[in-house]
Amino acid sequence: MATWAYPPLPPERLEQEADSALAKELEWLLRNLQDSLASLREGLHECEALLAPKEPGSTLVLSSLRSENVKGFVTRVGTKIVKGDIQLRLSSLASMRGSPTTRLCLSSGPDAPELMLNQLASVRNLVSQSLDVVDVSTWTGDPLNASFIFGQLHLLHETISEARQMLKGENDKVRGKWCETSAAEDMFDPPLPPSLSFHLSIADSALVLYLRTLEPTTPNHTPTAFATDISLTGFNLRDRIFGTRHRPHDEAGDVFTWKGEEVRVKEKVRVESQDPSLMAVMAKLTALQHEVMKWISALKVLMGIEDSESDTQS
Repeated sequence: MATWAYPPLPPERLEQEADSALAKELEWLLRNLQDSLASLREGLHECEALLAPKEPGSTLVLSSLRSENVKGFVTRVGTKIVKGDIQLRLSSLASMRGSPTTRLCLSSGPDAPELMLNQLASVRNLVSQSLDVVDVSTWTGDPLNASFIFGQLHLLHETISEARQMLKGENDKVRGKWCETSAAEDMFDPPLPPSLSFHLSIADSALVLYLRTLEPTTPNHTPTAFATDISLTGFNLRDRIFGTRHRPHDEAGDVFTWKGEEVRVKEKVRVESQDPSLMAVMAKLTALQHEVMKWISALKVLMGIEDSESDTQS
């Protein structure tokens, strides 16, 4: 399709008119963006309300599906676990308690430390930061300054993306810190067994409990020729007959530092419970992220900014 003007205009005048039309369209976009910022603020406030500490909180079942290994529940209020009662039936714990089951009850004593969900605390802080970015974009600076608004939208997109990633969880950074972020023994009454790690995290908007029974890397007993943990010939007779045994879990054989001592994970159990409130937060953040990205793309077109490789990947 040909584009022409009548009466014909000189090339310089035609370019000026095109630039003027582009500037007017950019101004119209920036003015309409203020209404969208109000909608973004409302959506972020809804996320903030879902993460706020409101009684009675969310009671979530934490039970293994096809076994009696774990049966119980926890209650989440905001970013804290305020109540918990879980029965464990783990073979590696039975001998420690002299009973086939071990009961874990979150202490309600006034001196007991709080069981915080650090990922949710980070999500809540990031939502608050996103609200600050929206307020600055609305009330501070020039709302018709395209460069200023473009920078604010980029910052908003990054902050919301980080909050979503925290809710998604289960990355290498989160998984590798269980030794440092497991629940303290005195959070429970009676205290946790010293060789048990109780670790709560968030993955795909669900509350995930990891239970690990630990054993030191240096056994206390002296091995004998009849022990099952050594081989005098350099290989195990059981492995020769039945083949190499599969690892019981993905951390079998790995060495970790637990309370200043090198340990291995003897038994590992993972249980998760979907949290409707966190699922709602994830859905809202995803919608907000797409909305912000739409405005960034529109501004790029009118500002003549080419997509970089990093922008395309985001």
